[in-house]
Amino acid sequence: MNLLMVIFGLVGIFAAIGTIQAIKERNVLSIVFNFGAFVVFGGFTVATIITQGYPPVM
Repeated sequence: MNLLMVIFGLVGIFAAIGTIQAIKERNVLSIVFNFGAFVVFGGFTVATIITQGYPPVM
């Protein structure tokens, strides 16, 4: 679960960067999808860190 959490965290970070770029370009559809990906993947990463800890307890 440790590596998966890191990958999902990176996807969340890239989605946040994409959201900022989409806001600059005023692309509404891109804002919606990037923000949705940020919320889902970022939320999963935070929830995993809260429940498992970092590094995760086996």
